[in-house]
Order: sequence, then structure tokens, then C-alpha cells
Amino acid sequence: MTAGTIPKRYLVVAMCMLATFICYIDRVNISVAIIPMAEQYGWTDTTKGLVLSSFFIGYLLFMVPAGWIANRYGGRLLMGAALAFWSLFTILTPLAAGLSFAALIAVRIAMGAGEAASFPAVYYLFSRWLPPTERSRAVALNLTGISLGTIFALATTGWIVTRFGWESVFYVFGGAGLAFAIIWFRLVRDRPSQHGALDETERALLAGIESANHGAAGDVPWRRIFRTPAIWAIIINHFCANWLLYLMLAWMPSYFRDAQGLSVTGAGLFSVGPWVCQFVAGNLFAAIADRSIAGGADPTRVRKLIQVGGLLGAAVFLFLAADAATAGAALVSICGAMFCAGMLWAGFASSHLDVAPRHADVLFAITNTAGTLPGVFGVALTGWLLDVTGSYASAFWLTAGILGFGAIVWILWGSSRQAID
Repeated sequence: MTAGTIPKRYLVVAMCMLATFICYIDRVNISVAIIPMAEQYGWTDTTKGLVLSSFFIGYLLFMVPAGWIANRYGGRLLMGAALAFWSLFTILTPLAAGLSFAALIAVRIAMGAGEAASFPAVYYLFSRWLPPTERSRAVALNLTGISLGTIFALATTGWIVTRFGWESVFYVFGGAGLAFAIIWFRLVRDRPSQHGALDETERALLAGIESANHGAAGDVPWRRIFRTPAIWAIIINHFCANWLLYLMLAWMPSYFRDAQGLSVTGAGLFSVGPWVCQFVAGNLFAAIADRSIAGGADPTRVRKLIQVGGLLGAAVFLFLAADAATAGAALVSICGAMFCAGMLWAGFASSHLDVAPRHADVLFAITNTAGTLPGVFGVALTGWLLDVTGSYASAFWLTAGILGFGAIVWILWGSSRQAID
């Protein structure tokens, strides 16, 4: 197949994944760059925590407005503008740090507000460009941008800081985001009917989807959304899944270093494996889900089996990690937990497009607001548990319990039947 014959919907999916990749590079790189920043400015650990958490203020506050903007004005404009916005504030980070602490906090809040637009824009585009039998794979591929962006940022930021100084990290990655925003506007369109290069087969495939998802811009049925049990199941499961995600993002290297006695370098290397496992599982089970649905399986049954299996499997592996006596056993346990976490991409993460395809952008903004709370409170609570107990076991047990609660909710109310037109 030549480049000219690649279906345009695949191009849209690839561009969304690259945008997510850049989003997470810019989000994660400061976790490494903040080490020399703290040394230069004499920050305490508490000050470092304020800098790192300030991102989530903008992210939380702008998430639902971003969903509404996507629903009203389209994902192409929102994502392109967001890319340019958060990349600009990435570039401004060194300048703000040199001006004052308040300026730095303001820049990080603004960057968080910009990145809040990324997922609502993606879900808008997926609902207009993808048939139901391809949505799990598209969602999984987009979410691999989280794993790959995290791995890339962790692997390259230290080298860039060592060679060129911590300021250069923000210039390099921010500049890359601005360049990609230009490419985004050139290649991506909101709807298939706006893309003149579609072949007849793809145009016929997508015509019905576009017609079904075409409605009054910004006409969001807020009351029905919050009265639908299946949507509350997604909200709760997004919170539960992200509790595990943020636990691993924030504490995995420290767990390998402090609990398993590895060096800083060894902890970093061990931390890569679990993200690779999530990447593999996410795409594998998304393909299984789409193949099953295309073969006539009930989408609700498919998503329930994968979601519940992923949640309970991750919980079991966390219990094993709590009792791991060696670094090898710990690595296997954490890899198992993250493999199971990857299964959730074909579960709750794809259900937004099933339950409310025309409003999936707004719906994801709502559920991801709940999903961001563990990044604010869960990470801090884990630190408190470590101080009180001196062990990671209690943090792993708590997370396992939260995942078990999510599984019960999904069994009772999870559904992939369309509930909102």
C-alpha cells in the first residue's frame, strides 16, 4: 500500500497519537528538569511539590470548558490552538522561573490549561472519523502516546540537561510542539466531508457516522449525562484507573530505589519495563475488542470482560508487589499490574464513544476531571502513607481496593449501549 492510499482516518488517528505523545513529553520533562532547577533556586521539597502540582490546577479548571469548546467548534481548531498554547508556555518556563516563583506557577497553570484540551479534541475527532469496529484500537493507539511520551521524556531529558542545561529542555520540546501545530493544521480536518482526498470506499464507510454525529453545535444534554448510570460507571472507573496511573507515574522509580534497594539509574531502567507492558497490552486487547465486536459480539459484554479483568488483575499484582522480596519479583509484579492497566484502554476508555458518540468530547472532559483528582490527592496521600507506615504495602493495598471498587461498579452499571443521541 502506498502512502497515497492510506485511509485518511488512519492519518487522523496517527496525528492524535503524536499530539498526545508531545503532550506527555512536555508534562513529564519537568520531573527531571526540576532537580537542577531546585538546586539553582534553593527550593525545598515542598516548593518542588508546588511547582509540579500547579500544572493540575489549570488542567482541572479547563477540562470541562475544553470539552464544550470541542463540541461547539471542533477538535481540529481546539487541538491546534492547544498545541501552540501549551508549547508557548513550555518555552516560557525558564524565563518565568528567572522572574519569580509566582510567575513560574502562573506559567505552569497556563500550560495545564492548554493540555486540558488535548483529549476532548481527540474524542471529538474519533467520534466523527471512526466506525464502531475501529474505536478501541484508535483509543488504544492514542493512549500509547502517554506511555511512549513518558518513556521518551525520561530517557532524553537527563541527557539534554547534562549537555545543554535545564533551560534547553523547555526550548527544545516547546519548539517541537509549535512546529507540530503547523503540521496539524495542514493535515487534519474535523469531518470526512471536509477532506477532499477521501477515496469512495472510505467516504461511503464514514458518511453514516458523520450524519449520525451531526447536530446542533454545543447542544450538550448536561442533565441526561449526569442522570445516566453507565456514564457514572465511566466517571468512577476513570478515577479508579487513574489512581493506579498516577501512583506509577509519581512513585514507581522511588519504589524500586527505596523499597528494592536499586540505584537511581537502576530504578529508572526498571521503571521503563512496566510502561512497555502497558503499551503492548493496550494495543493487544484493543485489537481483540474490535475484532470481537466486528464479529458480532455484544460490545457491553466485551468491554465488561476486559475492564473487570484488567482491574482485578492489576489489583492482584499490586498485592504481589506489596510482598515482593527481591527486585526481580517487584519488577514482574509491577509489569503485571501495568499490563492489566493497559487492558482498560479497551474498556472504560473506549466506552465514551459507545455511550454518547456525538458528545464523547464533553463526556471525556467530565470523566477526566474525576480522573485528574488522583493526581492531586492520591499522590499526596501515598506520600503520607509512606511517612506513616514506612512501607509501600499500604499504598498498594489501598490502590488494589480502589480498583476492586471500580470493578464492582462496572459489573453493576457499565454499558456500551448508546444512551445519549
